[in-house]
Amino acid sequence: MPRHYVVPSLITWLMLLVCQSGCCLLDSITAASNFSLVPNYINTSNLHQDYCERKRKLPNFVGWRLSTEKLTATLPIDNIQENYVREVQNSIFSVVYPTPLKSRVLLVAVSKEVLEDILDLDFSVSETEEFLHLVSGTKILLESLPLAHRYGGHQFGSWAGQLGDGRAHLIGVYTNRFGDRWELQLKGSGRTPYSRNGDGRAVLHSSVREFLGSEAMHFLGIPTSRAASLVVSDDDVWRDRFYNGNIKKERGAIVLRIAKSWFRVGSLEILAFSGELELLRTLLDLVISEHFPSINVNDSNRYLIFFSEVVSETAHLIALWMSVGFAHGVCNTDNFSLLSITIDYGPFGFMDSYDPDFVPNTSDDERRYKIGNQANVGMFNLNKLFQALNPLLDIRQKQLASQILEGYPEQYYKHFTELFKAKLGLLGDSEDDGYLIAFLLKLMEDTKADFTMTFRQLSEISQDQLKELSIPQEFWALQDVAKHKFFANWVAMYLLRLKRNTGDSYSERSRRMIGINPRYVLRNWMAESAVQKAERNDFSEVRLLQQVLQHPFQMQTVAERAGYAQRPPAWAKEIKVSCSS
Repeated sequence: MPRHYVVPSLITWLMLLVCQSGCCLLDSITAASNFSLVPNYINTSNLHQDYCERKRKLPNFVGWRLSTEKLTATLPIDNIQENYVREVQNSIFSVVYPTPLKSRVLLVAVSKEVLEDILDLDFSVSETEEFLHLVSGTKILLESLPLAHRYGGHQFGSWAGQLGDGRAHLIGVYTNRFGDRWELQLKGSGRTPYSRNGDGRAVLHSSVREFLGSEAMHFLGIPTSRAASLVVSDDDVWRDRFYNGNIKKERGAIVLRIAKSWFRVGSLEILAFSGELELLRTLLDLVISEHFPSINVNDSNRYLIFFSEVVSETAHLIALWMSVGFAHGVCNTDNFSLLSITIDYGPFGFMDSYDPDFVPNTSDDERRYKIGNQANVGMFNLNKLFQALNPLLDIRQKQLASQILEGYPEQYYKHFTELFKAKLGLLGDSEDDGYLIAFLLKLMEDTKADFTMTFRQLSEISQDQLKELSIPQEFWALQDVAKHKFFANWVAMYLLRLKRNTGDSYSERSRRMIGINPRYVLRNWMAESAVQKAERNDFSEVRLLQQVLQHPFQMQTVAERAGYAQRPPAWAKEIKVSCSS
C-alpha cells in the first residue's frame, strides 16, 4: 500500500478519534508484562492477606454493622423528614426509607466475591431470610440511617437542575477487615424527594444488565461500582421503554450495589449553582480526606490538586472503556464519578462490529454519546467540574486549572496509544505505532469487523499464518478484516514492527495479548437472552453469564458451547436499549 495514500487520511482520522471520538485502552497496561486484572482501587495488599485468612467470614449478621454516622455527622441533612418530591436546599442528603416490595421476592443472583472478599459475609448468608430482607429494602439495620443523595447535572449537554437519587437509597457504609469503607446502595427501592415524576422503581430488564455489566467490567480490570445482589418481585412496574406511547407492564427489581463513594460531578455542580459555597467546600474536603489520601487537606492548593487527579483518572477511565469497546450510553455529569469509576449502568453497550458511531442508547437522538465521542464528552464534563470548583479557586489557581484541563486530550492520546500497543503485543516505542494502530482500525471500520474478536484472534493466530495470509476458519473476525484490499499491507507492517520486540518470542507475545484481549464481553444479545429467561423465573443464564464473565480472558468450554465467542446472531442488530428502566 503506498504510504502517501494512508498518512493524510488515517493520521487525521486517528487524531479525530482521540480528541473528538475516542477509541482506547490504557494505563493499567503501561507495560504489557505488568498488566493487572485487579482494579487499582481495591486494596489487595499482601500485608492484609494473613489477617484476611485468619478472620472467618461471618455466617450471619450478628456483629456485622452498617452505619451512615460519619456522613450525617459531617454533612448537613435535609430538615424535612417527609418523603415527597421537592427542591432541597442547604443539604447533601435526605433521610428516606426504602419502600418494601409488595409481592414475593426472588433472589436472582449474588456475587460471592463481593459478599466474602468485600463485605466479610460467608456466601451461605445469601440463603437466609435476613439477607433477602436486607437486599430488598424490607429491613434496615438499626444503627444505619438510610439516605438519598441530592445532586444536579448536565444531561445531554444542558443543565437539568436538581436530580438526585430518585430511586436509590444509601443503606449504610461498611468498613471491612482491610479497613476499606464501602457504601451500600439499593437501586430500585422506591421514591425519594428526588424522584421527580418517577415511581422510584427499577425493572428486571435493566437490573440484570446493571448486575452483569458492573461485574463484567470489574473482571475486565476497569474501575467500577460492584453489584452484590439482584432480586426480582412480582410487583407491577409500568414503563414506556422507548418513549413511543407503548406502555408495558414489567417486573420490579432491586440491585444492591456498592462503591467507595457515590459522589459525582453533579454533587458539586448543584452546590455551586445554588451558591452554597461553604457546603461545597465542606463536601470537597470530605471527599479529599476520605478518597484522596495523597492530598493534604490543609494544603491551600488542595482543590487544584484534586482537579488534576480527577482529570488524569478520567482520561484513564475513558481510555479503558474504549479498550474493550464499552459505550456508557449516558455520560451526563450526574453519571461521572469523582473517583473516576464507572457508575450508573443504564443503556450501555459493548460494541460488536467496530464503528466509531456506535450508539447503544436509542434515546440518544442526537448521538451525543456515541462511542467515538466519549473522550470529547469527558472533556465537557471535566469543564463543568472546573466551573463548579471555580468559586473556591483564586486567580492563579484558575489559570493553572485551565492549563490542566487543556492537557486532557494529550493524556487521553497517550493512554490510547499505549493501550492499543499492548493489545497488539508491541514493546518499546516506534514513531509509526500510531499509524499502525490507525491503519488497523480503519480496516476494521471498513469491513465492519468484530472489535473484541479481531484483537483476540490476533492474539491467537501464528505469525506464519499471518505472513502467508492463511486465516483459519475459526478466526472469523480476522477473515472479515482480511477481505480488505490493504490487509496484506497492514500485516507486512505489523510483522516488521514485531521484529523490533527485542528478546520477545511468539509464545510470550501471545500470552501477553491473550491476557489483555478478552474473549468474552457482555454483548447486548447475551444480556437480552438472559433477561428473557429471567422474566420466566429461569435465572440460569444470568448465573451462567456471571460465571463466564468472571474469567473473560480464559477460553471456557461452557461459554464456547453457548456461542459467546461466535459471530453475534442476526437478531442482535434489532435489540434496542433506552434510558427507561
